[in-house]
Amino acid sequence: MKPVDARQGIISLKIKDAASLYNAYMPFLKYGGLFVPTAQNYSLGDEVVLLVSLADEAERLSVVGKVAWISPLGAQGNRTAGVGIHFNESGDAEVARNRIENILAGTLTSERPTQTM
Repeated sequence: MKPVDARQGIISLKIKDAASLYNAYMPFLKYGGLFVPTAQNYSLGDEVVLLVSLADEAERLSVVGKVAWISPLGAQGNRTAGVGIHFNESGDAEVARNRIENILAGTLTSERPTQTM
């Protein structure tokens, strides 16, 4: 695994509403995860710190995770370029996952397409 440049190792993501959160959330990953639109180059397995601002919440979530998904620029189907970050197994990740799933209550089983699947 290649070392990640310090600037690349921290990713900020502002999610403006529940619909955007639904589009980015990856509940199919063991500890949950989020898709982050970016043109930066990452490799599978790169470890990053994800700083997430959820809608109108004042407190940012800080979660360590690894790149588990890459959608490159020009991906098929006009997919948004970016990376999927798989949360690590930690208390912070559990808090983030619980807050996200509370916001998305009732929509997690929706058939609507997302940025990930």
